[in-house]
Amino acid sequence: MNALLMAFALLQTVELSPVQEDQAHAIMQEINCVVCSGQSIADSDAALAQDMREFVRGRVAAGDSAGEVRAALASHYGDDVLMRPPFAWHTAVLWGLPLLLLAGGGAMLVSASRKKTPAG
Repeated sequence: MNALLMAFALLQTVELSPVQEDQAHAIMQEINCVVCSGQSIADSDAALAQDMREFVRGRVAAGDSAGEVRAALASHYGDDVLMRPPFAWHTAVLWGLPLLLLAGGGAMLVSASRKKTPAG
């Protein structure tokens, strides 16, 4: 059903008011192009990014909030499509583990240097 709605929305060319266009552009800045690495769909020239921009415009014209548009795209493409993905513990571990290893290594170096210092 979602795929059908998305396909229908992509076929439409939607005219937006200036306020709606600003809202749509703000949302587009928050969505990663799934073809272009590190580019938002607002900045990408890829055909898929154009389709995604039309989808965003269609959803804004239908009265959806920014959160609803982001949720629709994330449900279709996954959280990787979001410039700011939601917090998840499994990714927090990936960010925190290097810090823990660095702190542990520093503690081991301090401990080792204290043991080698001659008493005197």
